[in-house]
Amino acid sequence: MSIKTDSRHLYLQVIEEIKRDIQSGKYKEKEKLPSEFQLSKQLGVSRATLREALRILEEDNVVTRKHGVGTFVNSKPIFSSGIEQLNSVTSMIESSGRTAGSQYLSTELLEPMDEDREKFSPLTIHTIAQIERVRTADNEPVVFCIDKVPEGVIPLERVHKEDSLFKLIEEYSRKRIAYAVTYIEPIGYHDRIYEILNCDPEQSLLLLKQMHYTEEDEPVLYSANYFRSDVFSFHVLRKRM
Repeated sequence: MSIKTDSRHLYLQVIEEIKRDIQSGKYKEKEKLPSEFQLSKQLGVSRATLREALRILEEDNVVTRKHGVGTFVNSKPIFSSGIEQLNSVTSMIESSGRTAGSQYLSTELLEPMDEDREKFSPLTIHTIAQIERVRTADNEPVVFCIDKVPEGVIPLERVHKEDSLFKLIEEYSRKRIAYAVTYIEPIGYHDRIYEILNCDPEQSLLLLKQMHYTEEDEPVLYSANYFRSDVFSFHVLRKRM
């Protein structure tokens, strides 16, 4: 279908045309698109129309525009999950047919800070275990995890042997995580985490901060998980009330 004979706004037609070219393999993941001059000429539209289409495609995480360099096709996320579904990272990875794994980094017993005491309120905590791990999919690093649990909730000597903290907490403490309060934040460049996850400096991370509770509303686990945005995407079902 010719762009010029389509009754929709031109920029919407351009968006669909570029998406089709990506899906067909004409433009591959991480590949640079033709220049704005070349692309506008190919599509028969003005550069202003093309820029509006590219702006929306960037908002939809289809492409990334790098000032002075060009526009690049983003990798399609491998894992997609509804944020209303509380799944462990292990189950998310395994549900996509990949093998989940962990690279254990460290465990520290710390005196809780005021913000830790607030998070785990109304529990009174005297010592907190902080665990740092990298979660892998087919041995590729995809999530950097910082987990905090009150001392005694899990056997710390088993942390480096288990992939799922959910499972370890349930087996050891007989506490089943029923729900979590979650906050999502986009994160820019971070020296240590980007190096560990082999991230492109231009890409962003998705930070999920989650406080996990039992059915009795007891807080048992706080997690700060940094997901690679080129590998994971999250969505939510919203209903009109």
